[in-house]
Amino acid sequence: MDINMVGPVMVLAISSMGSCIGCYIAGAASHAVMSRVEEGHGKYIGMSAAPASQSIYGFILMLLMSKAILAGTLSPISGIAMGLFCGTAFLFSSVFQGKVCATGIQASAKQPSVFGKCFAAVGIIESFALFTFVFSILLL
Repeated sequence: MDINMVGPVMVLAISSMGSCIGCYIAGAASHAVMSRVEEGHGKYIGMSAAPASQSIYGFILMLLMSKAILAGTLSPISGIAMGLFCGTAFLFSSVFQGKVCATGIQASAKQPSVFGKCFAAVGIIESFALFTFVFSILLL
């Protein structure tokens, strides 16, 4: 592989690592709660999947970056910087979103009426990944 595609590969790999860690954190919490709660397991599984969205952002950005590099509108060095920093932003967003999902799952097991409210914090953290995604597309 030549240096041209290092940046696009980095953004996909780093964002996917973050999604994996975030889904693990939230998934482990959902398993613990499902062992104590008789019903409503689907909503816990749904919340534990929330950090997976950042790998989708990384995938789309990888495709757009690779096209921009091949078209000559993005240099390989700029692509590496973009891949590293955007991927890292996605990684942090995924990990911390997983932690917020885990606490939301635990809170809603104790008090089911707060489940929907817990998505507010999940959405706030998601917004930082979206900002990174949109602003990086604007840079391309």
